[in-house]
Amino acid sequence: MRLKVEFTTEPFDLDEPPQHAVVARETLQAAPLDAVDVGPFGNTAEGGSEEVLAAVGEMLRRALGAGATRVSLQVNVVDGESGDAR
Repeated sequence: MRLKVEFTTEPFDLDEPPQHAVVARETLQAAPLDAVDVGPFGNTAEGGSEEVLAAVGEMLRRALGAGATRVSLQVNVVDGESGDAR
């Protein structure tokens, strides 16, 4: 099964990314995932279910430890061929 996760961390800082946002992004970028897209207001990552779930757990622990007060995330099962959400 393939999963796609979309997430944001708070509180926001429009001047520069807060440490919790940097840590969250770095955690997913270092994970063995197929695709990671980093944006100013949200991030996505895609890969096998075990890899995504492990990376999300680590990202949550690290982001909260770095000062995040809220992490919003959505996880979707995606079609393995096209990457489209079901």
